[in-house]
Amino acid sequence: MKQEDEVDRLVRARIRGLRLAMGWSLDELAGRCYLSPSTLSRIETGHRRIGLDQLTAIARALGASLDVLVEAAGDDDVVIRPYHDEDRGRTYWTLNRQDGPQGMTVARIRMTRPAPRGADAQKVHPGRDWFTVLSGTVELLLGERTVIVESGQAASFSTMVPHAFGAVDGPAELLAILDHDGQRTHLDVEGS
Repeated sequence: MKQEDEVDRLVRARIRGLRLAMGWSLDELAGRCYLSPSTLSRIETGHRRIGLDQLTAIARALGASLDVLVEAAGDDDVVIRPYHDEDRGRTYWTLNRQDGPQGMTVARIRMTRPAPRGADAQKVHPGRDWFTVLSGTVELLLGERTVIVESGQAASFSTMVPHAFGAVDGPAELLAILDHDGQRTHLDVEGS
């Protein structure tokens, strides 16, 4: 089956499913979207193509967005897949699909390597970072300071202070809230 046929079938099933979930007959939905019941029936059963104007009217009547009716049937809207950064010894799961309040990103990070050392290892960017250690121990380098953050503890710091962090004596997992600059610096999901 071609992908467009699959999407068409899925849209029709979603229209019918939403109509039934609302407890509406064909006549009730047809009246709400100004279509005849026979036209709506043919749309649901695949005996009539769906025009954009009809799809818009049906979505509005069902209280749904067009995105809800036509989004792919895959599991990407449900399953969060990890991004592995082998060079840095980190795995990331970006937990929010869209930017959160004030452009924040929530991420789970698994680290297997110590905090990077060297002249350019510590980064600086505007904002604040916050993380809580879910398991293991994290070493947080803040300029000349070294702060050990253990499982169950949290850290919050100004990112205008040069900083880096990594695992101590084995893997560590943390839950982090990062602003845009922190996301680019710490997650590096584009490989930059």
